[in-house]
Amino acid sequence: MFKKTSIIAAASLALASAMAISSASAQDSPWQVRVRGLVVVPDESATIEGVGGTVNIDTQVVPEIDISYFFTDNISAELVLAVSPHDISAVGTAAGDFPVGSTTLLPPSLVLQYHLPVNDIVKPYVGAGVNYTFFLDQDARGPVVSDIDLDSSFGWVVQTGIDINLSEKWFLNLDAKKIWLDTDAEITTTLGTVNADVNINPWTFGFGFGYRF
Repeated sequence: MFKKTSIIAAASLALASAMAISSASAQDSPWQVRVRGLVVVPDESATIEGVGGTVNIDTQVVPEIDISYFFTDNISAELVLAVSPHDISAVGTAAGDFPVGSTTLLPPSLVLQYHLPVNDIVKPYVGAGVNYTFFLDQDARGPVVSDIDLDSSFGWVVQTGIDINLSEKWFLNLDAKKIWLDTDAEITTTLGTVNADVNINPWTFGFGFGYRF
């Protein structure tokens, strides 16, 4: 945990230092924000000790906001903020299929982006970065499970997207990300405590508007 936290702290410090010494020459301001509707699609799997099987985690549509800072015309950093509630079920176990519970993911991501110099209207970009997910409101559900505990987790992010200018300040945005996210789960059941290694690994697909300051 300390190592993961240190990595994120170092990345944040590097971003803050770069912001202090860089400038974005072709921008009126180096800052921009986007507001998106986000479809979160888990690509889930699990190893469940003792009873076998895997997990099912539902797809959700949630709002998202991100804040970007441009170091140059083509290089920026993006901080992505959203929360995403999900229902979790166990499937194919020795005890059959049953609901496990629900949780809310808080997965802030910090991504370094490269914006391809195509033209003044269409601005595609690619990015890669880090994610740290907190699991909030962990609620057990059903007659089998009485408690769940999911560990916060560090992971990697890759991204692609496109900005389409509507005016000097406003633009449309399409965005897709893949997040590698796993967690250790401790599940208290009527049969005792069960441990599981859960891979959530969501895809996210966003559409929204942005504004340059």
